[in-house]
Amino acid sequence: MVLASLIDAGADPNHIEDLVDQLPVQGWDLSLEPVQRAGLGATNALIFTADDTSVVRTYTHIVGLVEEARFPDRMRERAMKVFAVFAEAQSHLAKGNQLTFQETCDLRSIVTIVAACAALEVLGIDEIESSPLAVGAGIVTTDTGLLEATPAPLVMAVLAARNVPVTGRDLAEHLTTPTGAAFISALSMRFGAMPSMVTESVGYGAGMKSFDGMPNVVQVSIGDRSSVDRRGRRLTIIETNVEDATGEVLGYTVERLIEAGAIDAWILSGTGKRGRPMHVVSALCNPAMAENLGVILMAETGSLGVRSSSVDRWQADRTFAEVDIEGYPVRIKVGPGRAKAEFDDAAAVAAKTGVPVREVIAKAETAFRRASEVRMLHPAQQQFDDR
Repeated sequence: MVLASLIDAGADPNHIEDLVDQLPVQGWDLSLEPVQRAGLGATNALIFTADDTSVVRTYTHIVGLVEEARFPDRMRERAMKVFAVFAEAQSHLAKGNQLTFQETCDLRSIVTIVAACAALEVLGIDEIESSPLAVGAGIVTTDTGLLEATPAPLVMAVLAARNVPVTGRDLAEHLTTPTGAAFISALSMRFGAMPSMVTESVGYGAGMKSFDGMPNVVQVSIGDRSSVDRRGRRLTIIETNVEDATGEVLGYTVERLIEAGAIDAWILSGTGKRGRPMHVVSALCNPAMAENLGVILMAETGSLGVRSSSVDRWQADRTFAEVDIEGYPVRIKVGPGRAKAEFDDAAAVAAKTGVPVREVIAKAETAFRRASEVRMLHPAQQQFDDR
């Protein structure tokens, strides 16, 4: 249903097939058809395979298939995340037994997950958010007999492993499948209401069944956040309070956070409980990186936990220029009403020439101002680092 919704929203199925064909497997086919679900037009996507479902595929085997394929890096990373969520959930259910993907990751499921990741790549999707996932309730008939409760145990294991919010429906149906749960929980950065964006396209992916009074579809809305100027860009701040770390440890932690992808990181001094001095270590980051940076923050500071909050950031337009100082290049960050030399470049020149870094910075900024008086500087082709 996710794959069908992305195709319905504009992902070219031919381009998707070209990417999935990089998998070292054979015997699959994608079929699309327009359908109606409770009066709503949608696309139904069916993947057919000639796979022997008795074949037991281990997690290592599936990872090998994905690594062997010549996928774009982001597509490969997304597929790996989805299969890793399966591994985590199945390992919990297996209680230490040998981990396989016999039922949930036969060839059809593997191709479906990879195809959905390919659709994201074809559409150029950078960020994914989701509403809480709908789950059914009651007794359903499965291949192994009656299951007294829905959602299925594997679905709940996937959702619980990733702390995914759910909303229950009084319907004895599997409204969320294991593959759907793994895909959304692995790739969605946030769960909740529709984010602010300029909507560009909408797609509806149909399930196999029709329900009275409720369209059995997945809706996807694709839009551009950068066009919503009044809200700026949604980012995440992660932080923790530290009372017993040295200055060297705190400084190293900031460096590690920046190296790991934080847009910015900083330390504030304060007074904690019982009047004890403490520091607040914070990092500003893309929401997709918050979890990884939180792990680093706890590991380096020894903190027992971190907290996070969402913020909107408005960023002025910037361009990037370059000047020559003592035979070495120094980048200049140019914004409204100011031009500033990139410190790392200036420090490198200072180290090579013996000129104090403050003099290198002054020379670079003066050289830029003089050049800007006689000619218009062209915008940089490379986006300057957000820092």
